[in-house]
Amino acid sequence: MSKPNLATTESSPQEIVDNLCRAAKATSMALSNTTEDEINAVLGDLAKNLRANSAAILAENKKDLDAGKANGLSKAMLDRLALDEGRIDAIASGVETIQDLPDPVGRVLWDTDRPNGLHIKRIAVPIGVLGMIYESRPNVTVDAAALSLKSRNAVVLRGGSESINSSLALHKIIQDTLEAHNIPGAAVSMIPIKDREAVGALLAADHSVDAIIPRGGKGLIARVQEHAKMPVFSHLDGICHVYVHPSAKPEIAVEVPFNAKLRRTGICGSMETLLLDKDLDTDIAKKILAKLLDGGCEIVGDKIVQGLDDRIGAATSEDWRTEYLDSKLSVAVVNGVEEAVEHINTNGSHHTDSILTEDQDTADYFLKNVDSGICVHNASTQFADGGEFGFGAEIGIATGKMHARGPVGLEQLCTYKYQILGTGQTRPS
Repeated sequence: MSKPNLATTESSPQEIVDNLCRAAKATSMALSNTTEDEINAVLGDLAKNLRANSAAILAENKKDLDAGKANGLSKAMLDRLALDEGRIDAIASGVETIQDLPDPVGRVLWDTDRPNGLHIKRIAVPIGVLGMIYESRPNVTVDAAALSLKSRNAVVLRGGSESINSSLALHKIIQDTLEAHNIPGAAVSMIPIKDREAVGALLAADHSVDAIIPRGGKGLIARVQEHAKMPVFSHLDGICHVYVHPSAKPEIAVEVPFNAKLRRTGICGSMETLLLDKDLDTDIAKKILAKLLDGGCEIVGDKIVQGLDDRIGAATSEDWRTEYLDSKLSVAVVNGVEEAVEHINTNGSHHTDSILTEDQDTADYFLKNVDSGICVHNASTQFADGGEFGFGAEIGIATGKMHARGPVGLEQLCTYKYQILGTGQTRPS
């Protein structure tokens, strides 16, 4: 039986985190030298073991769900937290997709031959040790582990207190799988306590951790950005927009916003603001809104929007900057694509935004000028997911502009080094 961590819960939070981070650092070099076949064997068995242990996972998940309901967690948070047989199978399938992806490590990203005979190469290498802090979603435990292993990074996980039983159950399966393949458990560590001091200790562990990846609400992201002593891959709010242009096909104009909002309201790719062009056919606009309202979505909007359906309430200025993560939507009328882009860039979170139009020039303007990690034409914002990109899974949707942007998958978990290959060259004075 493998040990879940190298520190006991009797130690202080600082000691627990320091021990885990230092062990991860010590393991990272050995992990970087594992072969693609060795890692793929681990991932293949991990997927099998997840499916084989689904009953045990669901029993622990029920503890978290029961506690969440007792503590008044929102419907959206409970949806993020919940696992079932289908979701476990999807997690395992994501691991298998990662297993089948090309090895990201050792790729030659660029090379050149210099006049002096030197051959210079830029090579993809692991970042080293990642710190992953996340809320609610127990599936991130497996996604982060699989992506880190495939990219040969060690990772220290800190899941949310509301999902601790689920995450620890998943982590135990990861640890048992690593042990069966003689890979140190420190390659994928998990902080086993709820104490908030553990987060602060992880953010200060720049002696061992090379990058921090937070995934959660505004409070978590703000704390990480303020206190982390190492680089941060920020995953900010998903204030996602859909803009409906007058040229949009009616069936697309009606169906895509409905899916973008109500397929799953608690995910970061859920539409939070709908923008209707002032020249959009009034009957189509009413059909769009009616379908959402009839589907159980509360809508607030500007005065023009309120006039389209008496079930629509008044929006405040704050609504345009709100990630509801629930069956609520703000709707505004805009005067053309330029105003739509301005609204998005002013109020959005640079996550995912979509335009529905059959006019290619309008689409091109939107795709070029919207300042978001993911820009979409004629499709739902709910495709903002690493699995849908073919990445197998993703550690988060990065909304910053440095190093990683959009879904953070295998390639984004690598950095690079230069190799200079010579034959005895010396540099002239």
